[in-house]
Amino acid sequence: MLKGKRIVLGVAGGIAAYKMADVASMLVKLHADVRVVMTKNACHFITPETFETLTGNHVYVDVFDTAGDLHVPHVNLGTSADCLLVAPASADVIGKISHGIADDMLTTTVLPATCPVLLAPSMNVHMYANKIVQDNMVMLASYGYKIIEADTGFLACREEGKGKLPQPSVLVEHVLLACAKEHDMKGKKVLVTAGATKEAIDPVRYITNHSTGKMGYAIAKMAAYRGADVTLVACDTALDDPIGVRTVHVKSAADMFMAVKTYAADMDIIIKAAAVADYTPKNVAENKIKKKDDDMSIELDRTQDILAWLGDNRRENQFICGFSMETENLIENSRAKLIKKKVDMIAANSLKTKGAGFAGDTNVVTIITKDSMTELPLLSKEETADRLLDEIVKKQ
Repeated sequence: MLKGKRIVLGVAGGIAAYKMADVASMLVKLHADVRVVMTKNACHFITPETFETLTGNHVYVDVFDTAGDLHVPHVNLGTSADCLLVAPASADVIGKISHGIADDMLTTTVLPATCPVLLAPSMNVHMYANKIVQDNMVMLASYGYKIIEADTGFLACREEGKGKLPQPSVLVEHVLLACAKEHDMKGKKVLVTAGATKEAIDPVRYITNHSTGKMGYAIAKMAAYRGADVTLVACDTALDDPIGVRTVHVKSAADMFMAVKTYAADMDIIIKAAAVADYTPKNVAENKIKKKDDDMSIELDRTQDILAWLGDNRRENQFICGFSMETENLIENSRAKLIKKKVDMIAANSLKTKGAGFAGDTNVVTIITKDSMTELPLLSKEETADRLLDEIVKKQ
């Protein structure tokens, strides 16, 4: 995903510097050209040789180091990078950058940088909470730098609190958000629904379906990579909330409808990938229904058709895409849904197609609009999401 991208890692002096070996390795596995810049204090915690082995590139510590392949490295690194991540960002480095002080290799690389610059603060809890440090971070954010919020946990100083460097996977995700994709959806507000609703029968049991939410989460994630302001309305899933996405958790079809109604009017694009129950128990028992020897029947009410409501209440220039999971007559049923629901696009897939359907990491989708039909091959759900967004961007 980062093939052809140059990522500069700035490593300041702090015990969390050891985590950056994993970050460098993960970025290399994504085919990025990774360059590392270190402060002299950072070398007390991890060696330049470690990063050189992982990245295959010379590591810069001294401003006057000319051993690498770059002319005037401290300028070239910042102006040729697609993203610059400073992690751990110490209070010292944060203070210097926020006030335009460039007196070492790291700060002289950051100041001329023309790419997105991300800073991940890591320090003692009291140092992190110090108003001077907080003001410096606010100042940096006002200048356009991205501040990655520190985690809370047990710190190297044996204190508990905020100031912990996020896990390497989180840092890499922020890099992907910054530069993995062209930000061709920047300025667009996107609403995505995902997962299976749960319709309570009693406090113990519920009616649901096999959806895991993977497709909707992939769409939300890829839209965020493309620069969109994404809101994800998600039912209970086993998935982690996507970084860079506003996630609203719901349970029932009624909950989802209320959440969609709340956000819909403000959205440019709505992609309804959730598997919403068509029916819900008419009455929900207050206590667990006890097993008896005879049969039991459950009276059901029709739930609100969210996609139809969106089609009937859309604002001008709003693009709406629904999903259609079928077991027969895929194209005919999906075209009928497109017309009946008054939407712009249907992403149709069949439960009987190998590699499509619930729970898996792949999908086979046919994208249907009023005047076109695009059949996608077997792809990962993230690739499917990206191709779907390609088609939506064309129509916008």
